[in-house]
Amino acid sequence: MRKKVVLISTGGTIASGINPETGLLSSGMLTGEELSKQCVLPQYIELQVETIFQLPSNEMTFDHLVRLKEKIENVFEKEEVAGIVVTHGTDTLEETTYFLDLTIHDERPIVVTGAQRSPVSIGTDSFANLRQAIILAASEEARSLGTVVLFNEKILPARYVKKHHASNVDGFNAPGFGHLGYVDDEEVILYGKAVKRETYELKSELPYVEIIKCSLGSDGRLIKYAVETGAKGIVLEAFGRGQVHPAVAEQVQYSIEKGVIVVVTTSTAEGNVKVVYDTPGTAYDLQKKGAILGRDYDSKKARMKLAVMLAAEVGEIKERF
Repeated sequence: MRKKVVLISTGGTIASGINPETGLLSSGMLTGEELSKQCVLPQYIELQVETIFQLPSNEMTFDHLVRLKEKIENVFEKEEVAGIVVTHGTDTLEETTYFLDLTIHDERPIVVTGAQRSPVSIGTDSFANLRQAIILAASEEARSLGTVVLFNEKILPARYVKKHHASNVDGFNAPGFGHLGYVDDEEVILYGKAVKRETYELKSELPYVEIIKCSLGSDGRLIKYAVETGAKGIVLEAFGRGQVHPAVAEQVQYSIEKGVIVVVTTSTAEGNVKVVYDTPGTAYDLQKKGAILGRDYDSKKARMKLAVMLAAEVGEIKERF
């Protein structure tokens, strides 16, 4: 029996080509149909292709994410669909993946993939990644994994996947967690999965949530600016266990008094934000002022989760982090 997989194309390097006017790559030049024609698949897979966007992923917005989510839900209304592959630019691929993981309830696989090298580049990874993503989406092993990334053979979890190299074909990893398995030619080998999944039903538009990154001497003025320009949430990327300059902590208190939720994350690749020290600007101080400690979320994932929870009108945001 053939397995039906739907490929939803959004653009990115995997769908790029040479712009004759500049001699440089233009992301999203190819449609999903054009891309898929160059990908040889096993005979047991039936592929349906739909192009929803033709964008470089640095142009993706919350509006695009919601439209993509609605498209996936529409596709999943057909019981014969075994799984879905989303092709995406690598710049914001990890954020889109986590958004879909947080908002799609279906148990069937959603596999997000892309490429570091254009289909027209020497040594392109476009067709290998696409082929393996389609094979993964058709597999029974991928059910109940949530949304995952397939890149350079590795199956990576939505919450922890991170682009860790700007150009290498081994561009994605999951620091502190590792990959869930891999696809070896046509064989799916799975040896791990996330312990739990959480999904949310959006009830309103995704709100403006901003990331503020701290560095030596940061004084927090950008926090105040974000609050005054309409931010409903702020993700503060702090040092180490969750430390910031005391001047930043004062602006955190200001934002919380204005009703803006602040989540504190760490700039490190691994480890938790945690109360350890008791001096001004520490996680202890920020928590006392009303900030939420974001444990091991990186700032991009924390921002996405906070925006989704606010749009879902969820209570107990602190407990869910």
